[in-house]
Amino acid sequence: MKSTREKIVRTLLAFPRSTINDLAEAVGINGISIRHHLISLEADDLVTSSEERHGVGRPHLVYSLTDKGIEQFPSSYLRLTQRILETLKDKLSNSELEKIFEQIGQDIAAKYGPELENKTTEERIILLETVLSKEGFIIEWKKSENSVTLVSFTCPYYRIGLEHPEICALDNTLISAFVATPVEVKTCILNNDDRCTYRIPLNQKES
Repeated sequence: MKSTREKIVRTLLAFPRSTINDLAEAVGINGISIRHHLISLEADDLVTSSEERHGVGRPHLVYSLTDKGIEQFPSSYLRLTQRILETLKDKLSNSELEKIFEQIGQDIAAKYGPELENKTTEERIILLETVLSKEGFIIEWKKSENSVTLVSFTCPYYRIGLEHPEICALDNTLISAFVATPVEVKTCILNNDDRCTYRIPLNQKES
């Protein structure tokens, strides 16, 4: 059976930038106990914290693994993925590699085609949130007068994306295909922003 400490670390591997409440819910213990474990993990340089603000009010702390923390896990899949992409880059241009990621995004969205039929943009976003959460994203979205702002506080491809930013084409295409309209990328974690933000326009009937 995994220890509480290991459960916390594994949760942060899948969901970086988690709050104490996020971790308490995922691990199944109270926030006070989570806080004690995080203090120990930070002392061992396995976890780091930073402030994050959501709207008005005081910022709250979010936690992520340090490089040392990530290195606690087998990295063979990561190395294999990086080697495959490096080999592809030797044979393909950046735009050709980007098209491959776009195709992957389209293929994922196509699997949900029957579920998306006759759905409003908002209903599509609700399903999209579920799909992205399964992929390791932490998602929030908010509807305004003529658009929806979709925010991801994590990037499950971050370590690969640092060397191969073309991978962003996968998310961008997946989201656009899901909502059946081009989306505007406002911020990106790979550009040193603290989150990825997408603006999704609504047609006049939906706004």
